[in-house]
Parts: sequence; C-alpha cells; structure tokens
Amino acid sequence: MVEGTEVSRLAGEEEEEEEAVTVLTEARHLESITAPNTAAHSWRLKERMKTVSVALVLCLNIPVDPPDIVKTQPCARLESWIDPLSMPPAKAIEAIGNSLQKSYERWQPRARYKQSLDPTVDDVKKLCMSLRRNAKEERVLFHYNGHGVPKPTTNGEIWVFNKSYTQYIPLSIYELQTWMGAPSIYVYDCSNAAVIVKLFEQFAEQHEEEWRKGSSGSSSPPPPSFRQCIQLGACGAKEILPMNPDLPADVFTACLTTPINMAVRWYLLQNKGKLLHGLNLDIVDKIPGQLSDRRTLLGELNWIFTAITDTIAWNTLPRDLFQKLFRQDLLVASLFRNFLLAQRIMRSYDCIPVSSPDLPPTHQHPMWDAWDLALELCLGQLPTALRTEDPCSHVHSPFFEEQLTAFQVWLDLGHERRHPPEQLPIVLQVLLSQVHRPRALELLGSFLALGPWAVNLVLSVGIFPYVLRLLQSTARELRPLLVFLWAKILAVDPSCKGDLVRENGYKYFLQVLSDNSMPAEHRTMAAFVLGVIVWEHPEGQRVALQGSLMSLCLELLGDSHPPQRQWATLCLGRTWHHQPDARWAATRDNAHEKLYTLLSDPVPEVRGAAVFSLGTFISSLVSRERTDHARAIDHTIAITLANTVTHDGSPLVRQELVVALHFLIQVYESHFLTVARQYFRDEMSDLSPQSLASSADNVMSPPNISRVFSRHAAKQLTSPGQGLGSSPDSSFNEYVHMSPLGVKRAVSTHSISSIGTSNVFSGVSSLSYSGMYFKLWQTLITLEHDPYPQVANLAKLVVDYVKNKVRTGSKDFVEQKVESAPGTPVNKPMFIVGGDSPPSSMETSLPTRARSRNHINHVDEGEISFMKPMITTEFVEWSAKIFILPRQKSVDEINSNTSPLHGYSDRLLNSRLLAESEERRSVGTNKLDDQVFVHRNPGPPAVLLFHPLEPLLTVADKTNITVWDVERSHRVNHWGNNNVGSSCISSLAVLNPGTQYSYVATACDDGSVRVWRDVFHSAHQPSQNLPSLVTAFQATSDINPATRGAGLLMSWEQDTTTLVMGGDSRTVRLWDLQAERRTLELPTGGDNTTVITAIHSHHAGPWIVAGFSDGYVRVLDRRLTTNRAVVRQWREHTSWVISAHLLNSSQATTKIITGVVSGEVRLWDMRQSNSVQVCAPNHEMTSMATHANAHLFATGSVNQVIGVHHASGSSVNVIKYHEGFMGTRIAPVSCLAFHPRRVLLAAGTTDSYITVYGLSRR
Repeated sequence: MVEGTEVSRLAGEEEEEEEAVTVLTEARHLESITAPNTAAHSWRLKERMKTVSVALVLCLNIPVDPPDIVKTQPCARLESWIDPLSMPPAKAIEAIGNSLQKSYERWQPRARYKQSLDPTVDDVKKLCMSLRRNAKEERVLFHYNGHGVPKPTTNGEIWVFNKSYTQYIPLSIYELQTWMGAPSIYVYDCSNAAVIVKLFEQFAEQHEEEWRKGSSGSSSPPPPSFRQCIQLGACGAKEILPMNPDLPADVFTACLTTPINMAVRWYLLQNKGKLLHGLNLDIVDKIPGQLSDRRTLLGELNWIFTAITDTIAWNTLPRDLFQKLFRQDLLVASLFRNFLLAQRIMRSYDCIPVSSPDLPPTHQHPMWDAWDLALELCLGQLPTALRTEDPCSHVHSPFFEEQLTAFQVWLDLGHERRHPPEQLPIVLQVLLSQVHRPRALELLGSFLALGPWAVNLVLSVGIFPYVLRLLQSTARELRPLLVFLWAKILAVDPSCKGDLVRENGYKYFLQVLSDNSMPAEHRTMAAFVLGVIVWEHPEGQRVALQGSLMSLCLELLGDSHPPQRQWATLCLGRTWHHQPDARWAATRDNAHEKLYTLLSDPVPEVRGAAVFSLGTFISSLVSRERTDHARAIDHTIAITLANTVTHDGSPLVRQELVVALHFLIQVYESHFLTVARQYFRDEMSDLSPQSLASSADNVMSPPNISRVFSRHAAKQLTSPGQGLGSSPDSSFNEYVHMSPLGVKRAVSTHSISSIGTSNVFSGVSSLSYSGMYFKLWQTLITLEHDPYPQVANLAKLVVDYVKNKVRTGSKDFVEQKVESAPGTPVNKPMFIVGGDSPPSSMETSLPTRARSRNHINHVDEGEISFMKPMITTEFVEWSAKIFILPRQKSVDEINSNTSPLHGYSDRLLNSRLLAESEERRSVGTNKLDDQVFVHRNPGPPAVLLFHPLEPLLTVADKTNITVWDVERSHRVNHWGNNNVGSSCISSLAVLNPGTQYSYVATACDDGSVRVWRDVFHSAHQPSQNLPSLVTAFQATSDINPATRGAGLLMSWEQDTTTLVMGGDSRTVRLWDLQAERRTLELPTGGDNTTVITAIHSHHAGPWIVAGFSDGYVRVLDRRLTTNRAVVRQWREHTSWVISAHLLNSSQATTKIITGVVSGEVRLWDMRQSNSVQVCAPNHEMTSMATHANAHLFATGSVNQVIGVHHASGSSVNVIKYHEGFMGTRIAPVSCLAFHPRRVLLAAGTTDSYITVYGLSRR
C-alpha cells in the first residue's frame, strides 16, 4: 500500500511538472531581434496607363467581296450585330461604325473615338498622327476590320482603298508603326492576322536599329518602344475567318466588345436540343437588365464572366504579364478578358486567335465549366424573368457562394507549399457585393494569416484599391475584419501608408482606436497601423496629430492587454520621432512621465517600447528648438532610464536603453566629451598629459579593464528597479566627492535617483550637470560590460565613438566654447553646433556612420535637419512579426523539432517512478558507495547539478560547463560561459526540465546570470545545435569583489518562475524570469562584513533560508515587508555556512539542515529557537549536499573523504577510495550534488574527476 501511495504521489508530481509553466520560451528568446525578411513584391504598377484615343478603321466596301476570299452561301453577314445588306451601303457602314463605337464605349467611355470608314492611306495617316499627337504619352488603340479587302500580305501590308474605290492600296505596317507611335494597341479582325503580328515585331526591331544608327549626342529623342505595343489578331497565318451563318462576320470583334452576347449565342449553338423549349438565338438580346447593374440578370452574368476570366488569367499567366495586361489599363484589361473568350469560341471553328504578348491556350481551363453552369442556370429562369417587369426578380446565381466555399476548403486543407488558391480573383470581385462581403473578408483574412507570401499574392491580384475603398464603409461589423486585413498588408508593405493618408483612410483606424467596445486585439492592430502611418512619414504624423492620436494612445497605456500597451507606446514614439510639434504636444500632456510607469511593466516588450519611445522623445528636436525646458526634460528622462532599466532582466530592454542614451550623447556631445576626457585622465593619473590622447584608446580596452573596475562602475548606478523616489545613492555621491575631476560642478547632496518627476527643473538642478553626465557615462561603461553580447556590442560602439573623439583630441572640441544665453546659469548645457566628423577609423566599427556634426546639425534658413543615429535596433520591426507570421504557427510549432530528451521521454513513466521509489526505500539497508560513473572533467569541477528528471549531470568549472550522461558514461555537451574578466561560475540551475526548452542557468561571482539552451540531449541522439545564449542579465550590482565569498548563489522555483538569488551581498533578490525583472529585494540584516554563503527556497512555501559567512542562519518570509522579512535567525554556528537546505517546506513542521566549514551539521525546526540535533563529523567540510526526499546528506572535505549520513545524523557510509583492485584515494572534494529523485550522489574533486555513486547492491 505504501508503495502504491508513493508511486501515486510521484506520478502526481510528474503531472504537475509537465503542466508547469515554462520560462524564457517567448519569441524574443528563441530568435534574434531582427526585422523580418518580408520585402514586398513589386505588386504596384510601375506606370498606370490609359487608352485615351481609339481609331476605328473599317474596310468593308459593302457589298463587294474581296477577290481572294470565296464565301459560302449562306455565310456570316453581321458586322457589329448589324446586317449590312439591310440598308444602303453608305448608311450601313455608318451604322456599323457607330455600333462598334458604342460597344467600345462600354469599356472605356472617356476615350476619344474617331471612325475611318473605307479609308485611303492618307486618311489613315492623318487619323493616326492626329490621335498620337493628342494622346501624348498615353495609349492609342487601332482597330482594323479588313473584311472587305484582301488578306494581309507576307510583306507586312494591310489593304485600304484609293479615293475612287477602284483599287486596293497596300498600307505597310512599318508606316503604320511610325504614325501610331507608342504605346499603342492593335486589333486585327481579318484573315491571316498572325502574319501582321509577326512582321510587326520585325519592323519594331528595324525601327530600333535605325534609331541607334541615327542617334547622336544627348539631344536625340528617346528610342521607340514599338516592341512594347500590344496586338490582338483574329486568327493564325493561312487561316480565314469563320463563315458560319449563325455567327457574326466579325466574330472576333464580337467576342472582344460584346462578350456576353457572343458567349450566350455560342452556348446556345453548342447545346441545341438540350435546352428548354423557346430558348433560341432570338432571346440573346432579350436578357433583362444592364451590364453595369449586378442586381439584374445581365449584370450578374457580366460580373461572373469578369470573375472567371480574371481567374483564368491569374492562374495561367506569369505575374508580371498579368499585371501588365489585366491591371494597368482598363480598356486593355477588358479586351484581354474578352480575348480569352475569343480563344475558346474561335478554336471551335478552327481559328486560333493570336496576341502579342503571346498568351498560353486557355480554352480548356476548368473555370469555363463554371461559366457554362452559370449560363445554364441563367437561361433556365430566363422565360420566367421575361414575364416579369422587375429586372431584379430572378434567383441569384450561387456561383460566388460556391467559389467562396471552394476557397474555404482550400484554407482548411491548404499549406503554403501548395499551389495558391485559384479563387483569389473571385474573392476580389465578391468584395463588391454587400451580401457576400463579410464572408469574403473573413476568408481573405484567414488567407492573409498564412504569411507574407499570401499578402503578396493578394496585393498582386489587385485587391488593394478595393480594400482601400472599403475604409469609407460605416458598417461596424466590418471593422475587425478590415483592421486585421490592413494590419497584415502594412506589416508586409508599409509603403501603403501613403495611400491611407492621401485617401483619408487613417481616420478609420483612429475611430477603431477610440472605440472602447472594440476587442483589445483589434485596437492593438489599429495602433500598429497608425504606428506604420506615422513612421518616417511627416504628412502621416501631421494628420495623426490633428486626429488626436497621442491622446488616444496615452489613454491605452494602462490597458490590461500587453500588446495593446506595447503598440500604443510604440505608436507614441513613432508619432513624435523627428516631429517637434508632436513633442511639444506630448510635453503638455506629460506623455514622457506617463511612460515612466511602463518601465516597470511585467512584460519586457512593453518596457522595451517605453524605452524606445523615450529615446525618440529625446531625439525629436533640432538644436534651434531645444529650450531650457526641453533640456531639463531630456536630462530627467535619461536619468530615469539609467536608474530604472540599466539592470533590467531583459536584453531587449537594455539594448533599447543604449540607443536611447546614445541620442543624448549626440545632442550633448561636448559635455560628454569633457566628462569622458576627465574620466580617462582619472584612470590614467600616472600618465603625462601628452600621452593622454594616445593612451585613451587603451584605457577601456580589454585586457586592461579588470573585473574589479567593471563591478566598481556598476556600483555607481542605482540598484535595478529603483524608482525616482528611491533612497539616495550614497556610493555615487561619495565617488563624486572623492573624484579628482577637474570639471566645475556643484557638489550634490542628493542622489541622481532622487530626481522628481513632478518638477523637472528642481530635480535636475539638485545635481550638477557634469555630475549627471558622469552618471550617464558610467551607465554606458556598465552596459559595455553587459553579460549579453548584443547589449555590450552596442554600448561599445557608443563608448568607442566618444573614446575616439577624446583620443584624436579634435581641435573643434578642444577649442569649442559654450556661450550661455542671457540669464542662463553657467551650468546649464547648451546644444553645441559644429565640430568635426568622427575619425575615419570609426566608420568601419559603426553600423551607421555618424555624419559630420557640421552637416548633422546645420540648419539652413527655413529648414531643419536631424542627426542620423550611430546605432539602431530592429526591435520595433521585429515586434511587427506578430502581424506577419502565420497565425496557425505558434512559436512552439516553429521551433518544434524533436525534443532533445526524446530518447528518455519515451520510457515508461510508471516503471521509472517505481524504480525511483524502490531505490529511496532501500536507503536504510544499503550503502551509497556503488561507483556507477567516473570520468575526468575538462576542468576542475566547481559546481555540480543533476537534471531533475534524467541521469544527466551538469558540471561547471570556473569558466566552462560540461554535461555528462552518467548512465552511458558519455559526454553530452561542453561549452564556455563567456565570462567577463576573471569572474567564475558559482552556481547552476536547470530551467524547464522535462520540456524541449530545458535550459541551464549559470551564475557568476560578478553578479551576472546567463541562460543556455540546446544543452541536453540523449546519448544516441546528438544535438543538432551548439549551446546558445537565451538571455543574460546582471542580477546584482553590489557584490564586493574584495570580499571572499561564495559568489552569486541561485535557488530556482519552476512553478513560481522565481529565481531566488543571494551572494556576496547583504540582500536576497527575487527575480521573476517570466517577466524578466526583479520583483523583490529582502534585506537580511547582516552587517557590512558578512555575506550570504548558502541559500535555498522551495515553491511550496514562502520561506527562504540563507546561511552567512559569520555562521548566522536566517529564514526570510517573502510575504512580509522588506524590513520585517527575517522571521528566524540562529547563531549556533561559528564558521562559514556551506549549505542550508529546507526540508518539508510545504508543511507546518518545516525543518532546515545546515552545514559549516568546521564540519558541524545542524537540524533546525522553524518552531524552535535552537537546533534540535547536532551532527559533528570528524573532518572539516568543503562541500555539502542534501537529498530532501531520501533524507540524506553528504559532506566532503579536503581530507579526501566523503561522508554520507541520514538526516538523523547516523552514518550511512564513508567513501575514501575509488573502486577497483588498485583503487586510489580520492582527491580533496570540491563539490557534491544529489539527484533530486534518484539516490545518486555526484562528487567533484580537485584532480578534475567526477564520480557518481549509487546504492550498493552487495
């Protein structure tokens, strides 16, 4: 029964661990903070063109037939649906010309039409040249009907007439090209048309060759672009036009200009005997309605036809050709849609229409079946529709609903590796319908959510003007859909913001942002859209400012939705970026002070957004507009940032801090140079002034910078998390008093961190400006030695820039004088205009070369210019990934490779739990001396830690970490910790055990913490990736390097995501790794000479136990206020506490076991004031480990002995020798660790050996 209870308990623990939250698994930890590679495809037309003139040239010569064509009897007679024999020839050709013109006017009513009926060569020449002259750079259409003249010749000639109509006169296409110019489009409705199309291209090349030979100098006219002209021909070479009497004679023209009539007629001819009684060719002209009214039967047919032909072209043509032919010119697009119908109809009569550019065959495309079905359903209800007077009384076609359903099916089954859905052009057409619009937008949004490739496809199909027009809609139900669509579009192609401003579309998003009834998700999208509109777009900033964007965003800073806070903040920062008017408006609203509260937000991205926006606030003014008030605000912002986020737990935030502070350096460069010059002089006081410039470069360069210096610089800053009203930073003030700085400054009696936000002047003036610049300079020095490389590299670029200015001793800066304005205090800073550019050696080290200050700050009359930043981050662009990445893919899915511990997790859980339970029960009868693993570590082990679930042992020496598989005696991983200076690893923790994000955290004695990923994997499955840094931060900045201590110690609580930290200081700090910030700082009550040497906590209780160098053991309650946190303290030990461990921390009878250097071990009861049991081993200890579940503890000493004891104090066994016949004595023990579940003891010795002992089976 006991065994079953034990297994149940363990199984419950396992389930809890599997359900426990993970930390440091957000996108910011698993990928680099860089802008996504989402370059928008060239969906915009390079040039939008319009056909402004149309020449209708008809060579019919009614009623004479051409000599080279023998017509059948009966034969096709209708021209533009008019029978030429039904009236006198002169009236007939005039009527035909008028009918053809009306047909063209349906597609382009604003063009200029000119008819030339049975013309001569001169008539054609005058007509063409006149139209080209009036059209200028626009397109001209030349429509040629040659049914009354011979076929074109193989020499490239078409036929016209002489003045008396007694002869056919040839007209060379070469000449026609010259008269028409370019751009032009030609329609040839005649037999043998392909001959003209082919020779046209040859003549175009001939024109270009002649131009090249005749061109001379730069004054020559541009080359002709005849090869870019468009041609449409009725049939191929050696083909004659159809003569079927059921068809019109100009069947090709009928397809191009009256496609619905022609399509219905052809459908009726193809389905004779299959249709309802009474459906014949006579009803073609009786279909009720208008082409432009989609509510009528005729209009709906035309709408469906447009959608189908667009879809066929989209799915058949290359994207650039589709754009040119179907999106560039309204008339050209209509002609080519109708040309697809001509391909289908004329091929059934053995004619193959031709075009230039050439189009692939489309006559058998599956979408034509959908068209036939739509026609069948239409004609089926035509008799009923004809009996009613209401043209809109018919039953509407299910075509669009069915196509939307097909689109939805593709989405349900689709993937980006599949072919794009063919229904995209249809979805575009459906947006025109109020009935289908909501569903179409919803499906379109689902498609855009697949990623940038989907957005580019939608834009290239031509949807942009439709969704832009929809922003004029007042329908509230469309707001979430449209906001989502526009967020996706702008995330991929920000250039669309110009259209939104130009068409007043930005007002739509201002309305959404101000609508409190909208879900936070959609208001966030609206803030993102507006943030894109105002970014580096002065006109966008201007209209947004007029639309009260800043007031709306300020109201959202306290929203409970983190992305909403983030994007409202980023939108503010982008609104006042390089926009003085916006900054002054923000100052009136105290916007910068309202952002201060976000510097302690629980979400790192929000904190980063706040730092970004405060940085752009500083850089938003040029010199001539920076008043004393503006300078005071700049300084307050900078000091607030330095005091609050210098030691933020997220590298993302600290990178933004470096950029923000570098803006201040750019603005007040001369002051920082003065401080930096003196700073280097103080560090090199033993050097002569002459060597200062040449040596300054080496002062801050490794390896001359020591760990002591980096800690000392860190100490000058207020501890992380201190607000503006925190206690004075006495260490900094002492440094200012003691510093031999030669800079004139007032001696401050207050900490910089005491600067108030209610009065920017009184706060800044309480500390001298030079002292403030010195504080900010030290902040940059601290960030230059940040444990996270990207932060350190950014700061190094800024420090190097200033260092090079000092080293070169630029004459402009040495001789530069600051002239105070009348009435201005001497210590008030003035923005210095002028100065040399950075030395050339810096240009290669900076990502963006700092421009010459003469150029940067030069202000022409009536003109302002802003400084170009030396460094930037891509945080804001990276943040936009949430609007870019496929919605279906979470970060987990993106990174979901096979778990590194896959081999272990496949084991039977119950079997493992049973074995571990049995192992712990046998402790009372077996010794812990079975040597199950022994191996030489790459370096002398300093810290040992077992993986909580697996037989993996993590070993740290001073600077490197090694992971061993103790079951297979296999080295799993080895990597360096990237320590700064001479710092050493002092503790380890395993984060997220049992997940694919199982990390190792390392703490160093300089106060830094680093977290590594890709460190664990099974022996038979090598890792695909080298260990990489997830995050790093400075957990404490008040460690005294001169004091001998245990370094920085960690106790990790997975369930509460809390990292409890203590070390060579007198405080215990609690860090929330979910929020990546310090949440609590508990003073321990120790004096200045004592430090924390052991620490332990447990998620099940509020207690934290800490051991000290003077033998004190103190228990802290994290629930209490900081000055009352110590609830128990004992002083029965008289020497250094090596280990302190909580037992039964979830119960009322919590016990604590401690061990000290003298070898004494005590067991404490929280309810008692004295220890309840004492165990005094006979050797002095160097290390101690406790197994809470098995109630064991082990001790190690320099005397080469390991002792294993029950918690009661009784000895289990002693280990002195390695196993084997020639077993050697173990070396002095440096570290010990128990496996938290299994009874395994790991020991590290000074000879670099690692040994693991299990229960003896003897």
